[in-house]
Amino acid sequence: MSSRREFLKTGSLMAAGFMIVPRYVLGGGGYVAPSDRINLGYIGNGKMARSLLKSINSCPETLVLASSDVDSKKLGRFVNLAMEANKQKIKTDVKGYGDYRELLQRKDIDAVVVATPDHWHAQITIDAAKAGKDIYCEKPLSLTVGEGRAMVNAVRKYKRVLQTGSMQRSMDNFRHAAELVINGYIGQIKEVNVSIGEPVKDCDLPSMPTPDYLNWDMWIGPSLYRGYNPVLSPPIEEDVWAWWRGYRGFGGGYITDWGAHMFDIVQWALGMDDSGPVSFTPPSIPGAVSGLSFKYANGINVYHKDWGKKNAIQFIGSEGTIEVARGFLKVSQPKLENVQFKSSDIRLYKSQQHQQDWVNSMKSRKDPIANVEVGHRTASVCNLVNIAYELQKPLLWNPKKEVFLNSAYGNQMLSRPYRGNWDYLSF
Repeated sequence: MSSRREFLKTGSLMAAGFMIVPRYVLGGGGYVAPSDRINLGYIGNGKMARSLLKSINSCPETLVLASSDVDSKKLGRFVNLAMEANKQKIKTDVKGYGDYRELLQRKDIDAVVVATPDHWHAQITIDAAKAGKDIYCEKPLSLTVGEGRAMVNAVRKYKRVLQTGSMQRSMDNFRHAAELVINGYIGQIKEVNVSIGEPVKDCDLPSMPTPDYLNWDMWIGPSLYRGYNPVLSPPIEEDVWAWWRGYRGFGGGYITDWGAHMFDIVQWALGMDDSGPVSFTPPSIPGAVSGLSFKYANGINVYHKDWGKKNAIQFIGSEGTIEVARGFLKVSQPKLENVQFKSSDIRLYKSQQHQQDWVNSMKSRKDPIANVEVGHRTASVCNLVNIAYELQKPLLWNPKKEVFLNSAYGNQMLSRPYRGNWDYLSF
């Protein structure tokens, strides 16, 4: 009888063991069950999308099912690249679409990667949220303050997860610099200097014949129409960054292109992720492309100027200085390089890989490191800087109500007209 009991006990444990075999044993070391896959669609298939494909594909849970672009050549190339990327996990087809709205109709797409020119971000993001998709949207999140706030409202309304492509928040040197600043390791911050390029300008490019592989009307989308020029949408043979970034109606110049990275770290380090500056002072010289400053309610001034390093930030405190960029972190006190933070110190959200952080957030349904509000607030700073440069007058800003207190013209510039039937507010 005793032997029989022992047999039943051992047999039951063995049976239970077989019932809970881990999934990775069934499918090999890199196995991800179909139910755990996150199926992606890429909207915008240019240079940035190709870079994102590599980084997002490194996340084991992701698989590309679809892509969309108005340039049929870029669309075809990306489809092939995505199918090759999928082979590292599971062989599957990737369907290409000339209209992103067809992609959004697919029920098997869980999330989208928005890597279009900036003037499309709001419309596509809001349409994706309405369609029940989570979103990775490249920076800057929006082209206007009004668009950004609408994106926040839509993402929250439809309970979506959005990660802004401000990947510097997932880099150790920027997080370390921000934690030193926010915890007072260089004393009281006296000023912050941000070295990036010039503000946005009107598009002065000549119109040229549109290539037959490009749907130019769809490329323009909600923006006011102008003729084709290859600087705005380079042909596939030219592996360059398209310079729609520099022109009003499509981008925001270097103020948004690099400012969306550098002003973002300033916002983070000063604890302003849910707020923003209260005033903007443009340079006194008409047409100047640097020299603007803005101030936060705590009295800290931020200056847009060349302080000697390109695309970099300089925090000047009462007890030291921190300089940070992608290639370096320099502190005036060497001991701060490897400082041991105290238990009472503020520790910022730690993300080691920006795209994996997005994937983890989709699974947990918690906000990622650069959530929609963070992305909106940083884009707002960039857009407000451009407005101040254009109006060439001091501006008072209410970051809670998101309005200028002394400029009716400025308030009109917080949004922009949408062309045709496009309407980002219809959600």
